[in-house]
Amino acid sequence: MKKALVCGAGGFIGSHLVKRLKAEGFWVRGVDLKYPRFSQTPADDFIVGDLRDLAVCHEAVDTRFDEVYQLAADMGGAGYIFTGENDASVMHNSAQINLNILEACRRRNSFRIFYSSSACIYPEYRQLEAENAGLAESDAYPAAPDSEYGWEKLFSERLYAAYARNHGFEARVARYHNIFGPEGAWNDGKEKAPAAICRKVAQAGNPGEIEIWGDGEQTRSFLYIDECLEGTIRFMRSDWAGPVNIGSEEMVSINRLAAIAAEIAGKTITPRHVPGPLGVRGRNSNNKLIFEKLGWRPSQSLASGIAKTYAWIDQQVQKTQRPKDAPKPVVRQREIVAAE
Repeated sequence: MKKALVCGAGGFIGSHLVKRLKAEGFWVRGVDLKYPRFSQTPADDFIVGDLRDLAVCHEAVDTRFDEVYQLAADMGGAGYIFTGENDASVMHNSAQINLNILEACRRRNSFRIFYSSSACIYPEYRQLEAENAGLAESDAYPAAPDSEYGWEKLFSERLYAAYARNHGFEARVARYHNIFGPEGAWNDGKEKAPAAICRKVAQAGNPGEIEIWGDGEQTRSFLYIDECLEGTIRFMRSDWAGPVNIGSEEMVSINRLAAIAAEIAGKTITPRHVPGPLGVRGRNSNNKLIFEKLGWRPSQSLASGIAKTYAWIDQQVQKTQRPKDAPKPVVRQREIVAAE
């Protein structure tokens, strides 16, 4: 039986990845600061521990793994990344995790490793207009990300490439473009635009009004979680290192995203534009390279993914009406406490 390690297995993408790998027959260990928030993990083993602590990383990588997926990072949506208040934590925490995991894997001969970078590494000067033709992988340099989060991701891309050159790692680096879907953050300040919009629409009356930061004409592309997992696994098992975009080319404005969610909800929603952190003006994925190398491109429409995500978030909104003292399921897994 093949073995996989998923770092960040308590998070949105990581928890879905664990389910996918288990369905493929892998023995899976997950590690994170916390268990998944919305469902019990199917991981064979789950370590609750802080990957900023090298001892926890050595405990997690106590044997050779066939596949290691490094998704753990300090991150969130625009309200977390672009205010400037979390810059030091974002850079320190994520860089420390990557340094630790690579060293732990090197010592245990676990050399096939996937690293989830981000579209935030792309230069701000290529994203100043709402109409964005798509960011190709070669557009990364000259480097000028618009956030410290993007700078840390770019540093870590080079870190993985250096370990590949010097230590024989089979590193795979992918740049995720706004992954969304059920069981993601939706109300904790770290949610991204699709979840935030779905939550606002679900909470609004009919007719109703929702807040949108800025004029709403800023553009993005969003990729549904199932597509993300398919692209990730195909790339991980290829003989190509990347970096590569894993995203959708279906770019929309935030106003249009809100309209799609309203249509799905069957509500008449009026946007109210307010000041807020915005990030770049326009961002879209260019998928030419991943199709050339892997013969794959996303197939689901944005609307189909939003429909599934809205249905799940609407259920969460309804649950907030339940008593706070309702019993919660008990999860029995082993824990490792990080050193102070």
